[in-house]
Amino acid sequence: MTPEELSAAISACLTQAVADGDISVEIPDIVRVDRPKSREHGDWATNIALQLGKKAGMAPRDFAQILAARLAQAPGVGSVDIAGPGFLNITLDTAAAGELARNIVDAGERFGHNAALSGHVVNMEFVSANPTGPLHIGHTRWAALGDAIARVLRASGAEVTSEYYINDAGNQMNVFARSVYNRIHGLPVPEGGYPGEYIRELGQTVLAQAPELAEQDEQTALPKLRELAYKAQLEDIKNTLADFGVGFDVYFSETALHEGGAVTDAVARLREQGHIFDQDGAVWLRTTDFGDDKDRVLIRANGEPTYFAADAAYYLSKKDRGFIEKIYLLGADHHGYVNRLKAIAACAGDDKDTNIEVLIGQLISVNGAKLSKRAGNIIELRDLINWIGADALRYSLARYPADSPIALDPEQLKKNTNDNPVFYVQYAHARSCAAARNAAQKNVVRDPQAFDAALLSHETENELLAILGQFPSVVASAAELREPHRIARYLEQIAGAYHSWYAACRVTPIGEEPVEPVHATRLMLNDATTTVLANGLNLLGVTAPERM
Repeated sequence: MTPEELSAAISACLTQAVADGDISVEIPDIVRVDRPKSREHGDWATNIALQLGKKAGMAPRDFAQILAARLAQAPGVGSVDIAGPGFLNITLDTAAAGELARNIVDAGERFGHNAALSGHVVNMEFVSANPTGPLHIGHTRWAALGDAIARVLRASGAEVTSEYYINDAGNQMNVFARSVYNRIHGLPVPEGGYPGEYIRELGQTVLAQAPELAEQDEQTALPKLRELAYKAQLEDIKNTLADFGVGFDVYFSETALHEGGAVTDAVARLREQGHIFDQDGAVWLRTTDFGDDKDRVLIRANGEPTYFAADAAYYLSKKDRGFIEKIYLLGADHHGYVNRLKAIAACAGDDKDTNIEVLIGQLISVNGAKLSKRAGNIIELRDLINWIGADALRYSLARYPADSPIALDPEQLKKNTNDNPVFYVQYAHARSCAAARNAAQKNVVRDPQAFDAALLSHETENELLAILGQFPSVVASAAELREPHRIARYLEQIAGAYHSWYAACRVTPIGEEPVEPVHATRLMLNDATTTVLANGLNLLGVTAPERM
């Protein structure tokens, strides 16, 4: 029995009590159950009687007695005790608890998926690095967290489109192109230009495709050179993300907004909404009406649109494409963007509290990290992957809330010891796979006919089953709160419970002992653990090795 099934059972008892006239109260949609701090108090606990007792005109303990009498008769419930002013401590019968192992194995990759966010249509934009250089340490956190958030949202029933906004418009692209041109011709880096070995590499890539550019003057060469260098750098970004296990459903070009008339259209639409005003020859959006610290210029007096105008057009594009919820994942230096983006949403007629969400990630540092030889002035994501490994990097970044700074210790993350969290969890998965292989060699098979849930009665089995059963609710919470670190910390609990169980309960017989139903039953629990560990690691974008 999962926590969700127990919650449903409690709700059913409440509904029947209301129908029978024993209580009169409005029943909440979901009854929350939690694990007691001490297992002596049962498998699960609920304070629903404290929540509803006074509303029903009763002492909470009297309310609890009515509910406890009904709940004790529910299938899978062993006993119900009333504690204190009305807490219900619930103990499942052994068979009901053990049956969870078979349910997990039967569900396979789908176990943990839930419908908490069913019906939500979400556009989630993250990373969105300028295509003028390689990805660096500043982009690393959102690459890991953004992808993990998208995964848990999908696992909780949301329809999610992950999107990368390509800032390929504006003067920065001209400076980028001139930087490549100057490197090709042995000239100094232009003012405000891009240094680094990668610029030389881009020059070689460009000349391999268009050798005539080497003989052309800057004015003639620049348009073609800009196009080719941009495509090559964007491809490098995509390849680095792929090595990190991150992919995007959409790559959205800022240039396409301007060339397609979306910026002009956005200004016209916002004017129709009544939030545009003209002053000093410029076109302004009155964002102060919705919490921004100052109004924002959309079109300068010289007729040129601002970056803010592109931001407004981009938001409207997401709205027009049917995304009810838009999530922006921005870096630590973007706090000033929160109110202005929310103001755009409000000016566009959306609810700034529900239709847009802006998450700000704090900085990370990596002890001993060196500046990239290719880029010259940054720590590249590619170098971090080669040094630390994609799994260790992704797990470590997903293990902490986005709003907390992180200092990673690469030497710690490369240790094959239990104080390295990613190794601890991955080793638990590999160990469970090894246990299954050893079982096969001893002719212990996962036979549904031999499975007897009542045999899973050891205290370590009760503990492991209780933790495994929480997975769907942990995933739902991680999705609703945008906190994939909840998955990581949960997996570490499973690993600890599994290692304790593995030390106490044998899956295979010793020596020439015969294979008993308890062995097949424990193999089911072993494989259920394998399933949950693999599913959880997958939500973090981390591999689940079968051997280590």
